[in-house]
Amino acid sequence: MKSLSAIREKYGRIWGLLDERARRLTAANEAMSLGYGGVSCVHRACGLSRQAIHRGVREIDIGNAVPSGRIRRPGAGRKKATVRDPQLRQRLEALVEPLSRGDPESPLRWTCKSTRLLAGELTAQRHGVSHETVAHLLHELDYSLQSNRKMEEGEDHPDRDAQFRHINAAVAQALKAQRPVISVDTKKKELVGNYENKGRRWHPAKSPVPVNGHDFPDPSVPRAYPYGIYDLGRNTGFVNVGTDRDTGAFAVASIRGWWRHEGRRLYPRADRLLITADGGGSNGVRLRLWKWELQRFADESGVILSVCHFPPGTSKWNKVEHRLFSFISSNWRGEPLKDYETVVQLIANTTTAKGLTVTCRLDRRKYPVGRRVLDADMARLHLHRCNFHGDWNYTISPSKTIK
Repeated sequence: MKSLSAIREKYGRIWGLLDERARRLTAANEAMSLGYGGVSCVHRACGLSRQAIHRGVREIDIGNAVPSGRIRRPGAGRKKATVRDPQLRQRLEALVEPLSRGDPESPLRWTCKSTRLLAGELTAQRHGVSHETVAHLLHELDYSLQSNRKMEEGEDHPDRDAQFRHINAAVAQALKAQRPVISVDTKKKELVGNYENKGRRWHPAKSPVPVNGHDFPDPSVPRAYPYGIYDLGRNTGFVNVGTDRDTGAFAVASIRGWWRHEGRRLYPRADRLLITADGGGSNGVRLRLWKWELQRFADESGVILSVCHFPPGTSKWNKVEHRLFSFISSNWRGEPLKDYETVVQLIANTTTAKGLTVTCRLDRRKYPVGRRVLDADMARLHLHRCNFHGDWNYTISPSKTIK
């Protein structure tokens, strides 16, 4: 029998050039040529386990058991955690999603829980997983991990987290019933003209696009008001670009435009629509015109409108921010918004690797400010407030009393 040092020297010259299968078969062939005790001798010489050498011997005995071009047989090797536990990704998303937050100018989502806490909760639910695997899965889901603390955004409302759970439960119930759920908001207004747009684009070297040296325009310079509607169930966006003012009437007109253009075609049997919105702006909690126009929309469409507002200071949690607006900002970065047609084209051409599609239209109608909705008008609304924070959560039903 060859000496151990001779075998070790022999393998030392080629071992780094072999893949897993070649090492197994080479070691097995050497062991078979050595006869009795060959497996132990080769094991000590090259470090390959006895089990792997015996497996190589069996493969040699039965012929080429692994298809050409492969190292392992199809299906061999350690399975991914998501393959062993198909519900793992869904369970992790359910733990993180109610407490996720995102920056409206960033495509990332953020979570308050650490990977170790998430791994512990998953293990308690009989989905055993390490914190390293949780981190890997969160990166696949486009999350950026943060420390386990809340973000400071002014004074936190004491019912903030409870409202998040309420919204999450309402959205989950509606999606399960295959009813439409939309997230709405107005993106920040944009100057229309040859003004600087933050970000960089590829251009020939030393050939930047020249723009105005100052961006402090007078009121006569046109603005664009993109109002976004994001369909949570279908991962689609609809943006109504206003040219006048961002009012409650404009906000509801944008939702009405989405319903007429896409909503009623995609959800022909829908009798309810869930709207998640910020607590301020043109779709604010206290804005009477917003509720009045929603009543008109409910009467026209015959659809019951359920509205859930995010608590004060938490607009970044709104899905439309980091699933639609962030990608629009990324798509048009470094591109001067010279005219309304450019704005519409850049928004409409926004896509993502996960299949987001966006429809965009230009709205040149006038939306005058200062419209008053009197107490008598409010009394005629078919508005039902939920038991939990009726100021944030309410339903508007169709009626035939409003002209």
